[in-house]
Amino acid sequence: MRRQRKAKIVATLGPASTDIAVIRELFEAGADVFRLNFSHGTHEDHRARYDAVRQIEAETGRPIAVLADLQGPKLRIGVFAAGKVAVRAGDTFVLDSDPTPGDGTRVHLPHPELFRAAQAGSRC
Repeated sequence: MRRQRKAKIVATLGPASTDIAVIRELFEAGADVFRLNFSHGTHEDHRARYDAVRQIEAETGRPIAVLADLQGPKLRIGVFAAGKVAVRAGDTFVLDSDPTPGDGTRVHLPHPELFRAAQAGSRC
């Protein structure tokens, strides 16, 4: 069974689409690629979904792509003394290495590697 369209349909697998019957329905409805979002779920969850896709692939004799969507780096800032602040376009706001709670002008950025890479006086 070869599909004669140029577009590919990507279906993200998750808690609602773990069962092999659901994955098979998605494939029969036209999904060409199954995406595994590694930002959520366990290795066991992803392995089970991957194995289900490969089982359907073997049953149908049609190659099915699996897209492993890996999480990029998460950069978090420190806390604010007032809980949150509003920063408007044009405001000067500083990310620094001072761990004290921030305010409307500055906040802690707990990533020393960024400060090592930055140039003195650099602005963005």
